[in-house]
Amino acid sequence: MIFEPTPITGAFVVRPERVVDERGYFARTYCVRELTEQGLDPAISQASLSFNRRRGTLRGMHFQAAPHEENKIVSCQRGSFFDVIVDLRRESPSYKRWFGVTLTEDEATALYIPKGCAHGFITLADDTLVHYFISGFYHPESARGVRFDDPAFAIEWPLPPVVIAARDRAFPDFAG
Repeated sequence: MIFEPTPITGAFVVRPERVVDERGYFARTYCVRELTEQGLDPAISQASLSFNRRRGTLRGMHFQAAPHEENKIVSCQRGSFFDVIVDLRRESPSYKRWFGVTLTEDEATALYIPKGCAHGFITLADDTLVHYFISGFYHPESARGVRFDDPAFAIEWPLPPVVIAARDRAFPDFAG
């Protein structure tokens, strides 16, 4: 696994190292040892899928409040999407900064999202399937979010959303 640091402290683009032969390729997409060697928490409590029918579907920007914060490893199983994280950790050198990366089924690239960051994405293709490894159990009472178009972050989405949940559209402006 190849770990590429992002401008967000503790977040990494994770690229599989492919072993290629006449059959195709083999690549490791998760390894406790390699995550630990990078100083990352390898714990996984659950894995989830998000299926999105339409290009332009936006989900986010979500996070879990203390003490139920989560690390996530997000990848694309089908289609493609622009994945975004916003650093909400006041003590972080990258506080209030955002980072986005396009994840596709062909590249099998993932994004490691540390605790304390909001996460969201917009689909770039119909029938996009997003896979999550999540370090903690979901606690509905700790579910929070910030608006995808909050001027405090000025996220540059590659296209306008055509499908977005009322809940995601109604998140308040960031007060931090």
